[in-house]
Amino acid sequence: MDGGIEHLVEKALSLREKGLTRKEIALELHLSEETVSWLLARGVKAEKPPADIYIGWRSIGIYPDRLNRIAIIIADIIDEEMQKKDDYVETVVGIALNGIPLATLVALQLNLEFTIFRPTYQEGEGIVKGAFASNYAGVEGKRVVIVDDVLSSGTTMAKTIEAVREHGGTPVLACVVVNKTRRDEIDGVPLRGLIRTNVV
Repeated sequence: MDGGIEHLVEKALSLREKGLTRKEIALELHLSEETVSWLLARGVKAEKPPADIYIGWRSIGIYPDRLNRIAIIIADIIDEEMQKKDDYVETVVGIALNGIPLATLVALQLNLEFTIFRPTYQEGEGIVKGAFASNYAGVEGKRVVIVDDVLSSGTTMAKTIEAVREHGGTPVLACVVVNKTRRDEIDGVPLRGLIRTNVV
């Protein structure tokens, strides 16, 4: 990655100046909130940075064809998981912001309905609520797969699963491009990632 830690510090500070919360900065940079706190305080604190892994996937994200190739792989994983369990999916939920393009393309690959979940955040409180976009499919009575780009702690995915259930849907699978945890499920929902990272 160009610039290393100093580049991340600059990006974090720039996003803070634009009014993003610590959680929103963490989502944008694909880092934990703990790491973002450290980046924002860099120079003030002399402590060692928390263990985290920066995920930069701009070379994929800027070209729709490359995103579509990732979506094809995710769709294949969804098919595989549904065949294993003799189950099915009716709707793909994309988590705003970075999960939307992938979920759209996955839904296209599988010829399924698509909707968006928009989590909202408050500084110091994390995710406080969220809403499904009204211009897209509903989840009530539907079996859904949830798609996002990076799973850092699992909090956003857990809140999305909770929201699907509160709206009468049944989450049957969660898929991400990168899983930065050791988790294979979240709140009873199987979790599959194309890539799993670990700090060793």
